[in-house]
Amino acid sequence: MLKNNVGSLITKEMLANYHELNLKKKEIETELIELKKAFNQYFDMAVGKDTRGDIAIGDYKLQRQVRVTEKYEPEDTVNRLEKINLLDLIQKRPDEEKIKAALNLGLLKESDLEGCIKTSSSQAIYVKRVE
Repeated sequence: MLKNNVGSLITKEMLANYHELNLKKKEIETELIELKKAFNQYFDMAVGKDTRGDIAIGDYKLQRQVRVTEKYEPEDTVNRLEKINLLDLIQKRPDEEKIKAALNLGLLKESDLEGCIKTSSSQAIYVKRVE
């Protein structure tokens, strides 16, 4: 028999319990995904796609927060920087820190990189019990 790190024996019951809990976990995760999808559909209709929102129902509060990230498209940005001869700003991919510094110093204009920034967002759902 195997021993865990505190010295007690791993039993058939422990394995069965783990197996059952893992099955329940998968069921719960699937149900949570469906609920989050419904909540996001609600907020898409109520306040707009990729828009923050909240609603209170009874003693629960449902919130959607939206995180937006921007990244430079590697191929387009490298091509653009090569075209305007700013090779120091290029590694194997665009160096975002150097690009931001060059923008701040006025060596580069935002219009020079127009169309190179990729914006993405992710949604987060929170449910809190309000007392």
